[in-house]
Amino acid sequence: MDWSNCELVEVIEGKVSGKPIVKGTRVPADVIVSNFLAGSPVDEVAENYPGVPREKIMRLLEFSGAIQMRRAS
Repeated sequence: MDWSNCELVEVIEGKVSGKPIVKGTRVPADVIVSNFLAGSPVDEVAENYPGVPREKIMRLLEFSGAIQMRRAS
């Protein structure tokens, strides 16, 4: 996933091996999407990653297209 145009994601060399992470956290953005696509409800994802508010999770899922992918499957 190309996160370069997502304002909620940053890449910091040396932090989480340079993976795209949710700004202000150490949570990889792809992990949020993967959890959702694996069937976890948004509220469960938010519980698993308390540093990432539900609103941000929703915005990340919308940016990635994960919501549409899950609806299509």
